[in-house]
Amino acid sequence: MAALISLNVGLPADVDWNGRVVHTGAWKAPVDGPRMVRRLNVDGDGQGDLGGHGGENRAVLVYQLDSYRHWNAEFGRDDLAPGHFGENFTVDGLPDDEVCIGDRYRIGDAEFEVTQPRVTCYRVGLRVGVPSMAALLVSHRRPGFYLRVLVEGEVRAGQEIVKTASGPEAVTVAEIDALLYLPGHPRDSLDRALRVPALSPGWTASLQSLVAQGDGAAGNTGLTAAASAPPPAWTGFRPLRVTSVRDESADVRSLTLADPDGAVLPSWSPGQSITLRLHPDPAGPAVLRNYSLSNPPGSGIYRIGVKKEPHGAGSGFLHAGVTTGDLVDVAAPRGTFALAIADDPNGPPVLLVSAGVGITPVLSMLHALVAAGSTREVWWLHGARDGSADAFAAECHELLGRLPKGRSHVFYSRPAAVDRLGVDYTGTGRLSAAALEALAPPVDAEAYLCGPVDFMTALTAALAAYGLAPDRIHSETFGAAAGLTPGIAAAASGPPHAPAGDPGPGPDVGFARSGLTVPWGPAYPSLLDFAEACDVPVRWSCRTGVCHNCETAVVSGSVRYSPEPLEPPADGNVLICCATPDGDLVLDL
Repeated sequence: MAALISLNVGLPADVDWNGRVVHTGAWKAPVDGPRMVRRLNVDGDGQGDLGGHGGENRAVLVYQLDSYRHWNAEFGRDDLAPGHFGENFTVDGLPDDEVCIGDRYRIGDAEFEVTQPRVTCYRVGLRVGVPSMAALLVSHRRPGFYLRVLVEGEVRAGQEIVKTASGPEAVTVAEIDALLYLPGHPRDSLDRALRVPALSPGWTASLQSLVAQGDGAAGNTGLTAAASAPPPAWTGFRPLRVTSVRDESADVRSLTLADPDGAVLPSWSPGQSITLRLHPDPAGPAVLRNYSLSNPPGSGIYRIGVKKEPHGAGSGFLHAGVTTGDLVDVAAPRGTFALAIADDPNGPPVLLVSAGVGITPVLSMLHALVAAGSTREVWWLHGARDGSADAFAAECHELLGRLPKGRSHVFYSRPAAVDRLGVDYTGTGRLSAAALEALAPPVDAEAYLCGPVDFMTALTAALAAYGLAPDRIHSETFGAAAGLTPGIAAAASGPPHAPAGDPGPGPDVGFARSGLTVPWGPAYPSLLDFAEACDVPVRWSCRTGVCHNCETAVVSGSVRYSPEPLEPPADGNVLICCATPDGDLVLDL
């Protein structure tokens, strides 16, 4: 007979951790007497990070007394007691390898349904005092699980736990946890798990991604979109020759790059970018810059558009210091911002949204759609200052004219006297939410956005408010992507920089999107810690090689792992939370 041994609650609080403050509800303590369990949590309880914890499908966390005995023995401790693993219900019985998703239980007046395993998160390690705890919970098959509240009611410690129904398909908590987080994702097991109606939407989406990924593919798209990018066509950098230079607007110059020996360069997915390694100062460190490809995929050459930025070391050098015939070090095309199935005549409408030099990746998408003879509805919405700043305008209009269902709308924020309304542009002002509403593009479109950060933020929100599903809105920003630091408030910081103190002995670590190259220092346990010390935006959750939120493309070089991740990342990628450089390294951060 299973029983509720301890009922634990705790409100979110601020906890010091590695010089930062974590807002977390992981500190739970047993309470006496009955407590009301409601739709979202137990009375007196709360979650600090509602993005990763809490909600209807994660209202109550359960952990087992037997697992406490296991960890006390594993760590040689005797201080782990109910509430230490952040659970609301400490139970005797209900082991993870027997409880199934969809099982239902009654405790006191309340009824519950099992929805998913525990979320892998660094905060359980912070609470227990074992940083690798998130990985250990998975590898030892003892994650614990969440309950949905079917009937609200009072519960108290000491009550019997009565099973009232069994979940269909008999998929245990330990089985489905391993199915997502450990290597090997057999299709029959995925299909079985996806037939369980009680499985939470988040886990359902992750397993559906693994089904779409297919058998034998490297990486785990159920955990990160970074694994969906194909591996790069070559490793590291190779010299390419500049074969043409052309001014596309007052401040944008295009450069065409080709193999020095005349070989055809590998193709790419429309929307992807390349990294250039430049040497404006031969005696100084290399300058790394990312540029989207703007020409037709499969054309055998690469074309980029470079906007000249004030005081920009990279763009200034490419505008003034590079000419036809020069050699430039280039890394292979990469990235997950890519047009899906350009040649599918039955595909959904395509909405391409850009501003300024953000036109470059969507221009490559236009080329791909034209080359495929696409009959899909294609909308192109673009913003520029005026005609002199409208790079690639004639090329874009010519391509739209070759698409039977192509439509374009161009906004000039400050049109010049020579700019012709209805010819050069179709609207005055900025591309905005109001303009979007007035144009009324199809709400079932797949949208691809590229431009300055403020533009991207505003238009992404506008498209979602307009009615596009979030998973149909794809974006690419210049520079580093937004960070993910769960439980830690975003702090104002300057541009990426060398870490405080004396320079490390090396090797050099380059952050391509942040434009920074600095020598590695052995004081940092991982590349994640090193990036944080440099104020390079990073994404993470478990910090111990489980969740893959930190998965990052390697532009050049290799790494060593400690500990080894539970499942390797996709080819060409690295988990920076448990890796250190094995020689000079460039990351797509």
